[in-house]
Amino acid sequence: MATREIQVLVLAFVGAPAAGKTEAASVAKEMGIPVITMGEVIREELRKRSLPLNDENAGRVANELREREGMDAIAKRCIPLIKDVEGKKAERTVIVVDGIRGIAEVETFKKEFGDDFVLVRVDAPLQLRYKRIKSRGRGDDVLSVEEFKNREKRELGWGMEEAMKKADKVVKNEGYLEEFKEQIKGILAGVH
Repeated sequence: MATREIQVLVLAFVGAPAAGKTEAASVAKEMGIPVITMGEVIREELRKRSLPLNDENAGRVANELREREGMDAIAKRCIPLIKDVEGKKAERTVIVVDGIRGIAEVETFKKEFGDDFVLVRVDAPLQLRYKRIKSRGRGDDVLSVEEFKNREKRELGWGMEEAMKKADKVVKNEGYLEEFKEQIKGILAGVH
């Protein structure tokens, strides 16, 4: 019996903190599209080390992993998760990756998935992103404006700006949530 070749398209979201990457991923989930969250890799590492979830610990652990395993450490840890989802599908499928933070991650995913990797940049202005981060209530989001800017600077140090420049598509997230969700649905419907 011949085995069927599974075609998988990996669609990843990149953007500054609180630009809307996770909201975009939630749209994918609502559409029944599997989502791999890169930040969950860090949160899992915090749990393994019995460290509280806060921005300082998340940043320190993310830096440690990148220093020890390379700037693409998180991407490398996500590839088996993607392949696990991919292996459970019997036909063409889309898998969303939430939270690209650097160019090394983009390059690793491109190397692994080739033309079946699509990068979508989510853009939003700083003040709007700060307002959002204050309202979402995650343990690593309890930040002052200055701490928020430092978080962004840390992520830019991982090559996030270069990664954002490599985006295949750009979505502006400056208006109403429903408008943003409709844009994301349009992108996902076009590839799903």
